[in-house]
Amino acid sequence: MNSLYLWINLGAFSLPFLYSFHPKLKLYKQWKAIFLAIALTMCFYIPWDIIFTQNEFWGFNQLYYLEKTVLGLPIEEWLFFICIPYACIFTHYALLFYFPNLGISKKALKPLSYTIAFALVILSLIYRSNWYTAINFFYGGILILFCVKTNPTLLQRFFITYLVILIPFFIVNGLLTGSFIPEEVVWYSANQIIGIRLFTIPIEDTIYAFTMVLTNLWLVEFFKKKFTR
Repeated sequence: MNSLYLWINLGAFSLPFLYSFHPKLKLYKQWKAIFLAIALTMCFYIPWDIIFTQNEFWGFNQLYYLEKTVLGLPIEEWLFFICIPYACIFTHYALLFYFPNLGISKKALKPLSYTIAFALVILSLIYRSNWYTAINFFYGGILILFCVKTNPTLLQRFFITYLVILIPFFIVNGLLTGSFIPEEVVWYSANQIIGIRLFTIPIEDTIYAFTMVLTNLWLVEFFKKKFTR
């Protein structure tokens, strides 16, 4: 059982990786932009993870990882920030390949974005004593506003593809938070979250997934444009 976290990562990564060589999709041709985006996103999320782990805002169950750590994080946690974003990036571009017009309308983008961003920022202030809730929601609000200004087309599409990404998210994150297994792989301090859970998943994790994937995709799009000039 101490390799469960590793197998969750590899399971999420394996099929998207293999299908990256699909003769029509050819996602492997975008690997330079993708893995550079993943590396840069890790530069933000890994320090966040280290600080939260050191302060016991969340932690990892030794029953489910190999007990090899780097800077206090299990090796599997480092892999998480590679395997899960890659799988989500693949899903996003695969959906757009088969449904190129997928996305919300330009007319709806700003009202929806501003509403969600405003709600997240207000919630971050209301729950400012809960570090995970506050930082997570505040960053989510700011990121949405940033994307509206810098890459609205990405946001139009991502609002829809994220709904599809939520399906594997509930499976993977459900396992990590204790669904279908005796104990959770990742635990959260009750003092740092609102306490609302979707099955076993803290509501904050849905925003965390949203921002992590959107950050990666914004960077992928940025580097793709840069490399094609």
